[in-house]
Amino acid sequence: MKQIQGQPLPIGVTVNDNQVNFAVAVPKNRECRLLLYRKGEQKPCDEYEMELSVGEVRALALQEIDPLEYEYNYEVDGEVMVDPYARAIAGREEWQNKRNVQEHEVRGVLVNDTYDWEEDRPLRLPYHQAIAYSLHVRGFTRHSSSQVKHKGTFQGLIEKLPYLCELGINQIHCMPVYEFEECTPNCNYWGYGSAYYFAPKSAYSSTGDGVNGLKDMVKACHRCGIEVVLEMPFSDDISRQMMIECLRYYVMQYHIDGFIVNPVLLSVDELREDPILKGTKLLVHQLGFQTAMRRFLKGDEGMINDVIYWLKHHAEKQDSFNSISGQNGFTLNDLVSYDGKHNEANGENNRDGSDYNFSWNCGAEGPTRKKAVLELRKKQIRNAYFLVLLSQGTPCILAGDEFANTQKGNNNAYCQDNPIGWLDWKKLEKEKELYEFVRDLIHIRKKYPIFAPEKELLGIDRSSCGVPDVSYHGENAWQVQSEVSSRQLGVYYSGAYMDSEDWFVAYNMHWLEHSFAIPALPKGKKWYLMASTDEGVLDEPVLLEGQRIIDIKERTIMVMIAR
Repeated sequence: MKQIQGQPLPIGVTVNDNQVNFAVAVPKNRECRLLLYRKGEQKPCDEYEMELSVGEVRALALQEIDPLEYEYNYEVDGEVMVDPYARAIAGREEWQNKRNVQEHEVRGVLVNDTYDWEEDRPLRLPYHQAIAYSLHVRGFTRHSSSQVKHKGTFQGLIEKLPYLCELGINQIHCMPVYEFEECTPNCNYWGYGSAYYFAPKSAYSSTGDGVNGLKDMVKACHRCGIEVVLEMPFSDDISRQMMIECLRYYVMQYHIDGFIVNPVLLSVDELREDPILKGTKLLVHQLGFQTAMRRFLKGDEGMINDVIYWLKHHAEKQDSFNSISGQNGFTLNDLVSYDGKHNEANGENNRDGSDYNFSWNCGAEGPTRKKAVLELRKKQIRNAYFLVLLSQGTPCILAGDEFANTQKGNNNAYCQDNPIGWLDWKKLEKEKELYEFVRDLIHIRKKYPIFAPEKELLGIDRSSCGVPDVSYHGENAWQVQSEVSSRQLGVYYSGAYMDSEDWFVAYNMHWLEHSFAIPALPKGKKWYLMASTDEGVLDEPVLLEGQRIIDIKERTIMVMIAR
């Protein structure tokens, strides 16, 4: 092994054939050494002084070294430091196995990028065609009921891809999959906070190889037509430059399709101008859709104008996606089952988690045998799916919501590495009717482009047919009831400009029945019921008896097609 002068950029480790370049940023007044270990050993076999190269970067290169046989760390003023740019981490292959960096139990891995991608590329699906599904890689399949061989891993997710395809999903949003420290006093199950961001989590791979585990998962998803979007919240103790380098790395080395970032730390507009990240989906969490639709769902007054805005708001405009539930908040089942959070299991006396959930328990807090309450909850869950899947922006479903998964009222399950935070797949069989409803509603969205147009609908007559592409109505046709007390809305979609069918969706979120005057159709066409809260998605449209006025029951949505 021969030491030569290294290159200060790129920071981190660069492996080229039988030469490895090491570059690390360390303040000038501190001593720094490279520690080299034989693979799997916890005692350094070689140490090298690292002198200043440029600025505060120390660099050296080693020739005639087999990178597959060695691991490394740095020692700065006597303390062992794992490279923050490490592309993989050794010693963290087991979940919840506390390791000591100072005892050399955690080490950087020299990654040689020789993976066979078999001509795979990021999918670049158009924003308006995406049907997203938000999941936690471990929690998605960790439960014994998941019936996969490799529970709680990238490989376990691969085993569930046929399920996602059948449901109609073509984009998954993954909570942090990099090397975070889960062994905290209150288990860091979600993975937020400081981490080795460049290194996929070894414990998320059944083989202990996070690098190839993540690559296998991405490649398998792409083969199924499913994009992979990673949540990359970062912590504010690292530089913006490092964050951008990290995103670039995942695009180049892992073919990642997109990222969910913290707009406080990274400007999406600036990221979009980056030559490597151009074309990559760059998303942020936003609560506008969620808050408006939750309040409309439970019958709050004064929501009509907000609902109109979010029904037509296009995904690409603000880098957002439409979700009514999420990991940070109630599941959909819990949203209609609890008035308040129940986070006692977190050990913080129920002080953690948001106090403002805009939820409604439908008449009983938590589990109940009251048939009327259970039926109302069932209706409200279906109504929620209508709101999400018939809005113009990218819909995003929380994993397990399609079969009424519950976290027992916990709206902040950040430390619940147990059945509270895992999906209980036994509920899929019990809630087969709900699953089929969600699947069929997704199919409608995909089949009829009026619900997912390429560009935002404008509310004008774009095809000279006498009807705008989208218009809004109340109980009287062509008149929006925007007064504070109104909880009724009709939306008329004209498909003429895209040579498609006309649709009318009537929303009655009031606790009383209301009559709607539905817009008149051109001669020869009539309105047919396609889906509703009570009937679900019909196999064949049913002709409506009343073609001028229809009675819509309380807390009911009806979807009509013109033929």
